[in-house]
Amino acid sequence: MSKRRAIISYDKLSIEQKKQILRDFPDGYINHLTTIKTPTGEVLDALVWETDEVIYLVKINKIQPKVRPVDDDDDDDFDDYDKPDDLDEDSEDNEDDHTDDFDDNNDDDEDSDED
Repeated sequence: MSKRRAIISYDKLSIEQKKQILRDFPDGYINHLTTIKTPTGEVLDALVWETDEVIYLVKINKIQPKVRPVDDDDDDDFDDYDKPDDLDEDSEDNEDDHTDDFDDNNDDDEDSDED
């Protein structure tokens, strides 16, 4: 006797059925999905899941990432930039206090290239 076939949405499965899918696909079912095109043109991802009594075609809803709409007015965000509190006007005067220990005209490096 052939098994009964059923189409069901993953959301409508019972908790026990969802647990059984996890047991049947311990590494996940993402690699076992099949893409199906419905007569209305809708494309679905489905999992073929076979139990002792039924062969299920489980419709899986892909999680769509939530994308924030992009505003064209965001180009001028940097015009309203305020200096952080630790960067005040005195910091420009303190730049002379910081000295470089590196000599830009280091002749030792040039001599080593010639050897």
